[in-house]
Amino acid sequence: MGLFSFLKGQFIEVIEWLGDKETMVYRFPAYDNAIKMGAKLVVRESQAAIFMNEGQLADVFGPGTYTLNTQNMPLLTALKSWKHGFNSPFKADVFFISTASFPNLKWGTTNPVIMRDAEFGMIRLRGFGSYSIRVNDPALFLREIIGTSASFAPEQISGYLKSIIVTGVSDRIGESNIPVADLASSYEELSRDISTLLQPKFNAMGLSLTGLLIENLSLPEEVEKMIDRRSSMSIAGNLDQYMKFQAAEALREAANNPDSGAAGTGAGLGAGMAMGQMFAQAMNNAGTANPGHSPAPASPSGGAKKSFCAECGQPLAENAKFCSGCGTKV
Repeated sequence: MGLFSFLKGQFIEVIEWLGDKETMVYRFPAYDNAIKMGAKLVVRESQAAIFMNEGQLADVFGPGTYTLNTQNMPLLTALKSWKHGFNSPFKADVFFISTASFPNLKWGTTNPVIMRDAEFGMIRLRGFGSYSIRVNDPALFLREIIGTSASFAPEQISGYLKSIIVTGVSDRIGESNIPVADLASSYEELSRDISTLLQPKFNAMGLSLTGLLIENLSLPEEVEKMIDRRSSMSIAGNLDQYMKFQAAEALREAANNPDSGAAGTGAGLGAGMAMGQMFAQAMNNAGTANPGHSPAPASPSGGAKKSFCAECGQPLAENAKFCSGCGTKV
């Protein structure tokens, strides 16, 4: 088997890679790195082929079919300084680079990002989304990222890229001064601005950031509850309406809780009555404090309480000491 592999390596005729959706870089497995001069190189669409000779980049081939000879490999020929015997094998590493887009890669904040908001003050913000990349400079990508790896997948660099994206997201949101309550309506604009901001950093690695999406920016649970309470009060309109709303909620909870029995129902009713008294007091105080409203007219009798005889039931005159009907002393 070793002899067969050796002979096969000396007479490689076709160099190609079919590719897959998970691999960005693939090194062609030539036996002892020996490739016959005159062999065919097949580079498909969304691929690039790189020849490395003794650690130096020799040639880069785009999509097409090539015959490996001195006419289309001038750099490799100069490196080898061949003077004769062009039909003999030469030793080189052949890397296939996928230039297709790799979509739906995920990013997210590992720890909350501390932000300053005009309405809520200091807050902790979390976020997540997706992004897509492609190789736009195969030679630079090989030098900066791949090195001598036999294969390379996006997952091997996703952690580093995620850190770059999270840094860009934090920086852009902090500079935008967009209120937290309005962030959801600005996802598209923020995504576009962050993508433009990060593009030079990706280009420096031979990559292109072809897309970036912010799917969600969320606040801590306690801050979200506070926002919910504030929304409830805004819907109610004022404190009086909000207290009525709370009383109605208490009664509804008591009615929907069969396990509480009469005690629970009584507690709910008691809470409702207490709320009602508070409403009446608030309304009376509001009427007294408002100078634009006149006080309520007095009753025709002046508000005096009418008395009756305990013996015969006859009405008693005001300040009377004896009943006019039976003479009983009042």
